[in-house]
Amino acid sequence: MATAANARADEHPSQGGYVEAAASKPAAPVFAPGSRKVLADEVAAPFREEIRTAVAELVSRGGSPPKLVGFLANADPASKKYAEWTAKAFAADSLQFELREVEEGSLEEELEKANVEPGVHGLMIYYPVFGQRPSFHGGSHDDYLRDTVSPYKDAEGLCHYYRRALYRNQRFVDAKGEKKCVLPCTPLAVVKTLEHLNVYDPHLPAGERMTGKTAVVINRSEVVGRPVAAMLANDGAKVWSVDIDSVYIFTRGQVLVPGGTSAEAAVRESDIVILGVPSDKYKLDPSWVKEGAVVINVASHKNIDEKALLETRPGVRYMGQIGKVTVAMLERNLLRLCQNFETQVSQGQSDSVSLC
Repeated sequence: MATAANARADEHPSQGGYVEAAASKPAAPVFAPGSRKVLADEVAAPFREEIRTAVAELVSRGGSPPKLVGFLANADPASKKYAEWTAKAFAADSLQFELREVEEGSLEEELEKANVEPGVHGLMIYYPVFGQRPSFHGGSHDDYLRDTVSPYKDAEGLCHYYRRALYRNQRFVDAKGEKKCVLPCTPLAVVKTLEHLNVYDPHLPAGERMTGKTAVVINRSEVVGRPVAAMLANDGAKVWSVDIDSVYIFTRGQVLVPGGTSAEAAVRESDIVILGVPSDKYKLDPSWVKEGAVVINVASHKNIDEKALLETRPGVRYMGQIGKVTVAMLERNLLRLCQNFETQVSQGQSDSVSLC
């Protein structure tokens, strides 16, 4: 990019009557052999093109673009930013998006209304709302809210129906196997990134394409960490699940508790490293990452020193932000819900329990 700092020094005499030396251009980073940074746009682009095509075909048949309603009931700047990204992407891809800002005390009531509102095909909540505050219903109140969203409209795939389907490796909502379940957006974005990077083996049958691969997921949250570990395990991988006080192994349908395995040992063994710690204090030691690994940071904070990783670990492919792929998966989920349940939604028969 041309700037004054990059212009010829003799074009900019200083007030002192001499010519200052041009500011030197920052040196390009020198990566280790074969290592590279993977941008979210690179992965999201083909999905967004598919979405635009699908919406255009729907409109050409006389239909309307599917509509997503997002509920914001907190003052978290990250949630507000995510809502802005969502609105921008949806407008670019000809989908409808409406942000409804509500008080936390009225959120459940507003969700129940939206569950049966014709013309609304998908719902999402910008978390956290109550965080880990206890709920009268048991567990956290945010967990309760996830289960308040109708399966007919759960664009995030986080309600009980879709969680149960994911952990049972049930991939369709109908007995004929024609209507696919939606999946949590960020875990699905991880899978699609790995497919894009040819980590999944397309020559193997579906459900076996990660056979022989080992992954580690740092942080076992119910929104990202546990679901992505289960999804990779359901596709054949051995998955180390590392949390603050435990290390588990996920295999298809099973959780094992090995004795004496450290987080370092799990990372050193792994072909794929997924980082999801929501803290700027956590940093993974880049020297633990083995050569040729794929590292994906799904946290809002950088959980690893990007420069050190790419300069010292040959063959590593690193994605530092996955948000644009997550939004593309949100759009994809919305279209899938519209395709699966248009009749029920248009007739207002999409309450939170009927599909379950």
